[in-house]
Amino acid sequence: MTSTDVSKDAEGSGPSGYAAARLRLLTEEARTGPPRRAALAELTDEWLTGLFAAGAEGLRGVSLVAVGGYGRGELSPRSDLDLLLLHDGGDSKAVAALADRIWYPVWDLGLALDHSVRTPAEARRTAGEDLKVQLGLLDARHIAGDLGLTAGLRTSVLADWRNQAPKRLPELQELSAERAERQGELQYLLEPDLKEARGGLRDATILRAVAASWLADAPREGLDDARRRLLDVRDALHLTTGRATDRLSLQEQDQVAAELGLLDADTLLRQVYEAARVISYASDVTWREVGRVLRARAVRPRLRAMLGGGAKPTAERSPLAEGVVEQDGEVVLARAARPERDPVLPLRAAAAAAQAGLPLSLHAVRRMAASVRPLPTPWPAEAREQLVTLLGSGRPTVEVWEALEAEGLITHFLPDWERVRCRPQRNAVHIWTVDRHLIETAVRASEFTRRVHRPDLLLVAALLHDIGKGWPGDHSVAGEIIVKDVAARIGFDRDDVTVLSTLVRHHLLLVETATRRDLEDPATVRSVAEAVGSQGTLELLHALTEADALATGPAAWSSWRGSLVADLVKRVGAVLAGDDPAEPEAAAPTAEQERLAIEAIATGSPVLALRAQTEPPAEEQSPGEAEPLGVELLIAVPDQPGVLPAVAGVLAMHRLTVRTAELSTLDLPDGVEGAVLLLNWRVAAEYGSLPQAARLRADLVRALDGSLDIAGRLAERDAAYPRRRGVVAPPPRVTVHPAASRLATVIEVRAQDAPGLLFRIGRALEDASVRVRSAHVSTLGANAVDAFYVTGPEGAPLPGEEAAAVARKLEETLRG
Repeated sequence: MTSTDVSKDAEGSGPSGYAAARLRLLTEEARTGPPRRAALAELTDEWLTGLFAAGAEGLRGVSLVAVGGYGRGELSPRSDLDLLLLHDGGDSKAVAALADRIWYPVWDLGLALDHSVRTPAEARRTAGEDLKVQLGLLDARHIAGDLGLTAGLRTSVLADWRNQAPKRLPELQELSAERAERQGELQYLLEPDLKEARGGLRDATILRAVAASWLADAPREGLDDARRRLLDVRDALHLTTGRATDRLSLQEQDQVAAELGLLDADTLLRQVYEAARVISYASDVTWREVGRVLRARAVRPRLRAMLGGGAKPTAERSPLAEGVVEQDGEVVLARAARPERDPVLPLRAAAAAAQAGLPLSLHAVRRMAASVRPLPTPWPAEAREQLVTLLGSGRPTVEVWEALEAEGLITHFLPDWERVRCRPQRNAVHIWTVDRHLIETAVRASEFTRRVHRPDLLLVAALLHDIGKGWPGDHSVAGEIIVKDVAARIGFDRDDVTVLSTLVRHHLLLVETATRRDLEDPATVRSVAEAVGSQGTLELLHALTEADALATGPAAWSSWRGSLVADLVKRVGAVLAGDDPAEPEAAAPTAEQERLAIEAIATGSPVLALRAQTEPPAEEQSPGEAEPLGVELLIAVPDQPGVLPAVAGVLAMHRLTVRTAELSTLDLPDGVEGAVLLLNWRVAAEYGSLPQAARLRADLVRALDGSLDIAGRLAERDAAYPRRRGVVAPPPRVTVHPAASRLATVIEVRAQDAPGLLFRIGRALEDASVRVRSAHVSTLGANAVDAFYVTGPEGAPLPGEEAAAVARKLEETLRG
């Protein structure tokens, strides 16, 4: 059925005929994308024309005008109808009656309607006061009635826009920046707003408005295709949800991908990100050009006066590097530059731009991309040095890198980049796509180049540490293989290639070990020393670890994590220097521990103390200033079953996050009878202030005597938590690490974080009749990774089969 057939089918049959024809059009599988949007607009035009004709009989000087997206002929299934009833100020009662004859049938069908009734003068005045109205009128399209009235409005609105552009475009840019701040960047969001986020459909419309001002025009290549892709995704979103929404929620992504014939939700997001990146880059270039034109207009009259009138000022060009100059606040190619003969020129220009903190000119990037030659293998020293200089330039690196990537120059130099480009990371901890995270890591690493002996290796490792993502299996293992090839191609020698591959293979080693293993255990320290191999590599790995975490997001790094990693690095450094880590000895109890233990025996109940922990002030801090690392919680309890789950449950009830936990039996002074369990835990409040110690103690007493139903209380709270539809967590996994310690069996639990998780684990381990020596708790986003050092009742590690059985039982409990 053609659009004409559909239109005829709707004629003379009123709203019901239009609704039926509309439904048939939207369910046609053969017609999607721009043809369907255009056909829907044409069908709607025909229906509204009929409504107008029926109500405007004998009425002159009136027209019906589509504005905004409808004016552009881009109707998505649930789009608003943006309509303007334009009149010449004649019979106001007749115009009002005509409006009712049009608006009410639209509302009766449940269609969203954005409507207004204005004279041309009123429309122009409103546009002058409201930028949104102005932008909508720039796309005004005649539907029915007095064509001359509509044409006159279009002409005057465009003239107004061009005359006022020097004043209104800066205002529009400011509003766009505020919206981007609120909505975020479409190319990085897991649940993006396809219209309002930066790089979305709203920005594409704004670029059309800027072009209509005649002050500047956006780079056209790929822009229409990017806009079409986002509109296609919005169409599919409307059809799958049945709602007028622009928010691509997690629970809808698989359905939307299927509607578009895509492999999966990740493929969908990657296409959305690629489209958003094109629009964002075009916006950056366009707004930069608008600023340049407006500055030139402001300066030109003064310059002409200084030059005596007729002479035209010449833009100053300042040399930056061989073949590269600065002009009008941008980096451009020198007149003598020959990119077709100089394969290093793109890297040299990029490094010069980043070092100067200036953007690369679009013309320069496109010229280099059109004529760039492949670099020899291995790269010449200059190319490698320019890449390192670019990576070490700090924050300006991001904008320059994006300019190169927009024209395909990054994948020209680093073909392996293609797999990580625009790749989403479905992890609440990560705030960037894989490729942007790698650049952010290099930016962070540039801050640490003064503290390592080989800053070039640090920067290249930062750029490539996650290059294995997108390949099957462990991305660190895949990355090690890729980096060996890439580093050799870039021109690093064999020893440097070995260091880079080690850094990539073990870029998670320090933080995972520091937060999940017992640093007092010699086996832990030796295993890290063996993996790292040298002091120089350890130094680089320490800096890379911090840069990686800082570039991941706020949840990935803290003073507490930093202090644990620094402690591990110190211990590993001692081993690499030739010191042999001594077997840990039971530390003598402190005076406070003895006091608590004696009080616990005397009262027959638990006693506890809370003490804030801080780190020494950093060099850049004021003297005496320190950052809190958490709160140390000391608990002494007469030896009895169920202590671990009881304490964990009480802490969960009070919304306290456990970071580390150590449990030991305390040797009491002579003359004091009884056994005391000592728990030394570090905790932090999820939000708000810490509860009073007296309240914690009272609840702990009740938990131990059985009068406090912890499981029931936590279940009630869990049931009250809002759940997000469509987010299905992977099942928990429990593994045994037999070689991680000679003193205990290490059982690692990976599960979805939830209130009371540590309580459930503690109760399961208690039921298995094992003793927990220490617990190392790590939470990244929604994922908990907890390691438990357990022994049998006699204090020895568990035999292999028994340890496996405990792990299986724990996993079954958590899955249940």
